[in-house]
Amino acid sequence: MTKIFIINGGQKFGHSGGKFNETIAQETLNFFQNNSDFEIRTTDVNHEYNPAEEVEKYVWADVVIYHTPIWWFQLPHGFKKYIDVVFTEGYDKGIYKSDGRSSKNPAVNYGTGGTLQGRKYMLTTSWNAPKEAFTLPGEFFSQKSVDEGVMFGFHRMNAFTGMTPLESMHFHDVEKNADVPRDLELYKEHLTKLFLN
Repeated sequence: MTKIFIINGGQKFGHSGGKFNETIAQETLNFFQNNSDFEIRTTDVNHEYNPAEEVEKYVWADVVIYHTPIWWFQLPHGFKKYIDVVFTEGYDKGIYKSDGRSSKNPAVNYGTGGTLQGRKYMLTTSWNAPKEAFTLPGEFFSQKSVDEGVMFGFHRMNAFTGMTPLESMHFHDVEKNADVPRDLELYKEHLTKLFLN
């Protein structure tokens, strides 16, 4: 049985009700609940959480699935706080034991002290930016993909813990041109490809 830990990092703040990421997180839960080969735990960063229990979820999981909007080209502050608090709690408790270096040769092996080897993670992000902002010459993100650009640090953070990535999925133009039924269908196809095929 594959153990899936779903994190809804969509935050209710300002003009954002967090509804899109809430919908995607719920769709993820529905997908895995409908298959007896999966066991599921969840967290919503809008609710109170116990850092030690969150560490336990990371250690328990085979796959962590992150759902987050991107605000000002970064994670929302509530989700960033969750990571800061939980990963700090996870020091020497299953997330990481060091930065991987030794005092004898401190120039090498940085980022190899994670203790979540063998686990995988998947990232979804949602954007006001259209996908063309990442792909067309002269557009805002200089033809850098979400994963190679804005989310590069997020991916390195997970690598630091020892986890390896599954293919990400990014939802674009969700404020001005949302097509939620289409996005949900594409997302279900993505999950099916990664977890059932």
